[in-house]
Amino acid sequence: MTGADQGPTGRVGRVERTGSVGPEPAERGPGGGPGGPGGGRRGAGPAASGPSGPLGTRPGSAELDAARRRGVRRMKLIATGFLLAATAVYVIAKVAGAHGAGPWAGYLAAAAEAGMVGALADWFAVTALFRRPLGLPIPHTAIIPTKKDALGASLGEFVGENFLSADVVRARLRAVGIGARLGGWLAEPGNTDKVTEQAAAALRGVLTVLRDSDVQAVVGEAITRRADAQEIAPGLGKMLERIVADGGHRRMVDLVCVRAHDWLVLHGDSVMEAVQGGAPGWTPRFVDRKVGERVYKELLRFVTEMRDSPGHPARGAVDRFLRDFAVELQSDPDTRARVERLKKDLLARGEVQDLIASAWGSVRAMVVAAAEDERSELRLRARASLLSLGGRLATDARLQGKVDTWLEDAATYLVTTYQAEITSLISETVAGWDADQTSRKIEAHVGRDLQFIRINGTVVGALAGLLIYTVARAAGG
Repeated sequence: MTGADQGPTGRVGRVERTGSVGPEPAERGPGGGPGGPGGGRRGAGPAASGPSGPLGTRPGSAELDAARRRGVRRMKLIATGFLLAATAVYVIAKVAGAHGAGPWAGYLAAAAEAGMVGALADWFAVTALFRRPLGLPIPHTAIIPTKKDALGASLGEFVGENFLSADVVRARLRAVGIGARLGGWLAEPGNTDKVTEQAAAALRGVLTVLRDSDVQAVVGEAITRRADAQEIAPGLGKMLERIVADGGHRRMVDLVCVRAHDWLVLHGDSVMEAVQGGAPGWTPRFVDRKVGERVYKELLRFVTEMRDSPGHPARGAVDRFLRDFAVELQSDPDTRARVERLKKDLLARGEVQDLIASAWGSVRAMVVAAAEDERSELRLRARASLLSLGGRLATDARLQGKVDTWLEDAATYLVTTYQAEITSLISETVAGWDADQTSRKIEAHVGRDLQFIRINGTVVGALAGLLIYTVARAAGG
């Protein structure tokens, strides 16, 4: 224990104003010498509840430790008082017996003598836990300071065997019924709002901490690697085949025909000039002009008919081409190889890589904005999902069993996998404590109750001595 202990003579050691008590260099014996039953040790030293204290420090721990030490000193005074009282009674009874006081003096002396023996024996037992009685190197004393590391190892083994075993953890979790409790808790809208809010805050925090450059690099590499490893030609062929079979391509053909017709109408002169420019130099210019006009009119007529006639032969040719191309994408090795080369060329272009990398920035901004907005679809859907899950968990016994089983398996895996690390944390922590400071700390916590052992030893010893003396007198006639 930290601080001055109360000796039999009533002397109390000095306590610092801060509540810390100095180390105890020597015990006081029954007569005031070292190691007495109420033995105290004086001196000022580092506070037992300092930062390096074995049990750590918390706000107000110094005051609490000081109060514990005062309680221990009071109980030591009381226990020592019982010893002094037994001693005084013994002296009085002996003196009275020597002066012919009668048989009662013998009974009283026997009871007091046995009480003194019990008090001294229990003082020795209690003191031997924390220090060497009378400062003597008696074997198997100062148990806590000398056996601290062994006690820490034993404590770790005890915790591992009785608290961190798979059967104990599984039985305890099953008795708690976490699934049903979690369901009932989540079924309350207020609790769901709290979970949603905290999850949104956590999501915002994670997205804020992540560096865009790192994530963009990872996302870009993942997409590129996935696209490079996956052959796309068969998939494109199947998709094109379904589109053609459903007629989904016809709208695109319609759009192309309309746009081609409008372009020809606006750029007729350009078309005719292009035709004339490609004519041989020896042909007359009016012939070239007539040919250009004829080509333009036929081209415009062809596009107009194709635009206005869904059954136009050119449309059928387009359908056949797309169907054949879809088949080639799926089965023709040369076509598939050309598509793969085109894919690699596209992925290697800087513009494509920049587009892939910029996608993360857009996604992050969108998710952060949704997480911050209480009325966003993300938050509303998350809240609704949690409410639904809570309702199901509260009423569905099968789902409760699944959740309980998952949690039991997870907890069992953790305790069985990391049992050695957890128990070693206990033993290594105890091993790192200062032996004397640990002893004082423990005595401050349990020393008050241990003084009752001394009191009980005095009382029980006196009663036992009285009983033995009475039986001996009765047997001796």
